[in-house]
Amino acid sequence: MEHACFLLLQIRVFKLQDRRFELNIKNNFLFIRAVQQVVPKGYQHIVALAFAVKEINEDPHILPNITLGFRLYDSYSNARSTYLATLLLLSMVKKFVPNYICDVESYLAGVIGGLDSEISFYAATVLDIFKIPQLIYGSAPVMNDKSPGLPFYQMAASEALQYEGILSLLLHFRWTWIGVIATDNENGERFVQTISPMFTNSGVCFAFIERIPDFSFISEMYGLLERAANIQDKIFSSKANVVVTSGESYSMANFRWLPYLSKRDDLINNVKSKVWIITAQVEFASFVFQRNWDSGVFNGAIAFEIHFRNPPGFHQYVVHRNPSSTDGDGFIRDFWQQAFGCVFPDITTDKVEGNICTGEEKLENLPGSFFEMSMTGHSYSIHCAVYAMAHALHAINPKDQVKKHKLHHFLRSISFNNTAGDVVFINQNGEAASSLDIVNWIIFPNQSLHRVRVGRIDPQAPPDQKLTLDEDAITWHRWFNQPLSVCTERCLPGSSKKVKEGQPPCCYDCIPCPEGKIANQDGKEKNLIKWVHLIERCQEVKFQKKIEVIICVSLPHCPSDIGGSSSSNNNLYSLATSPPYPDVDMYSMTEEIILECNEGSVTMFYCVLIYMSCLATVSFAVAFLARKLPDSFNEAKFITFSMLVFCSVWLSFIPSYLSTKGKYMVAVEIFSILASGGGLLGCIFSPKCYIIILKPELNNREQLIRKKN
Repeated sequence: MEHACFLLLQIRVFKLQDRRFELNIKNNFLFIRAVQQVVPKGYQHIVALAFAVKEINEDPHILPNITLGFRLYDSYSNARSTYLATLLLLSMVKKFVPNYICDVESYLAGVIGGLDSEISFYAATVLDIFKIPQLIYGSAPVMNDKSPGLPFYQMAASEALQYEGILSLLLHFRWTWIGVIATDNENGERFVQTISPMFTNSGVCFAFIERIPDFSFISEMYGLLERAANIQDKIFSSKANVVVTSGESYSMANFRWLPYLSKRDDLINNVKSKVWIITAQVEFASFVFQRNWDSGVFNGAIAFEIHFRNPPGFHQYVVHRNPSSTDGDGFIRDFWQQAFGCVFPDITTDKVEGNICTGEEKLENLPGSFFEMSMTGHSYSIHCAVYAMAHALHAINPKDQVKKHKLHHFLRSISFNNTAGDVVFINQNGEAASSLDIVNWIIFPNQSLHRVRVGRIDPQAPPDQKLTLDEDAITWHRWFNQPLSVCTERCLPGSSKKVKEGQPPCCYDCIPCPEGKIANQDGKEKNLIKWVHLIERCQEVKFQKKIEVIICVSLPHCPSDIGGSSSSNNNLYSLATSPPYPDVDMYSMTEEIILECNEGSVTMFYCVLIYMSCLATVSFAVAFLARKLPDSFNEAKFITFSMLVFCSVWLSFIPSYLSTKGKYMVAVEIFSILASGGGLLGCIFSPKCYIIILKPELNNREQLIRKKN
């Protein structure tokens, strides 16, 4: 005998009990009529569930001799209906009888759902009493102090990963001036309160934060329209070209109102698009009466979606699905009529209003906001949840299958490969290791949707590698070439940011930098970025000392051999103990950094200078005293004059050297060396050259040995 295990999908497919009002604006007149607010896109979740159950029942390796079944209940998005649907799941009969199960061959193994966190929370408060596992394929429920931890199994990626991904995307494109719209409920408030400090600390500012309201009664309608018109004007007139949107699964249907509700004619007739960044919970969906509404304003949107793939055979399964070939599906007729805008003939009446449904209509002809032929993030999570439950049931001894609490043990460590080729793993915290796909929405004029996967957020990757993005694969809205969203353009070089009073830090004025300051890449003042001057003096100093050594040793007019030897020894000792080395001078000049030569030991450097000064002074004194000694060609006079020139040059060198900085110090040194050397050579050898060239008659032995009277 086969045993039937029922998985029950608690899903919002239609809001049949929630009467709303269709609002149409034509020729400046507002038309209102009561309608049933229907979201056909939810039917795809049913198809994903049925396909997964069909695969498992046809697989002999999973749950042999056990049939996996399911029942569907609509939550209607309210607490009362959710509680009732959950209790009906437990009693297994159409009439609610608490704590009574009439079907002995079937039992409730687990619940998948719901899509919205509020619905999931309502169901969990009941299911936790009976220890029945609940696998959530939407966002996780809101937890607070009044609700203790409940045993959820979350198939979708965590919201924290989504927040990190959105921030990484904003920083990647340098979008620092953004708008935020969220639903006016607890989830929307949590989203705003979470991202506000997180984004602000990273340098992202908010041009506006708006909450989209929902309404249930006609008395609320006019106030809603007024509020929505103000939100629309604020969004589309803002300089912020990027809008982060958060909401529930059906919120896109509400967002589609925005382009049509404005108090300004210029915004109605010339709606400028934005770059919409859409959270994973929001689906590309619409209400039935929005069938022909243009969705082009959302073309090029960047959506964070639960990672998904198409399992083999899913497309063909969807293609062949129609009311005549599907048994036991209580939703398909309603979906078919609403999605295709037709009605099935009623055998109880001869009168039929509207187009007749043949049942042969093609699902691929529906707009993307009504139905998609491929998996979406939510439907793929349902597929994975069904397989997770099946593998957990498979791991339990068939005799102990009535002990449902044992499923929790297996679900908290389950790992398997699904038919799409992905590894599904649920950790001890009941969280699936799921990544997020970054998807580019391309919306065509016929309202069909093409999803292009352009990136990924991987929770297992290192922090700096979590975001992978292919910019070239992104198709932006025709309004943009490369979207830019900043409050103020970057300041030009030489200017810094000055935050406007009462404005966010992203809005600033550009003012000239004070002297000695310059703006960095963030526009903040810092020390001036200086020009770098390379002063190549190290080899020059060494060369100079070597030349001095050579000159003092070789010239016969050095004061003494002892003096020349001492100078040589001092220079050699200085080079050996404290050689010059390259150094950086960042303080001498305001606008420049000087790469110069540090002379090594300052004490030794000045000792050498003092010693050389003493030698020069002694040489000058001796030459001065010997200038009038009798001789035919008294060179003492020339040596005296040359030493006078030498000392004058180096005396003037000291104040000049100390008063100059940077590359000019080298120029002073070079001039002093050349001038002193030229003075020495010129004053000593010029008279000799004069005699040799111009007075050759005096250049003879008699004149050289002639003595003066």
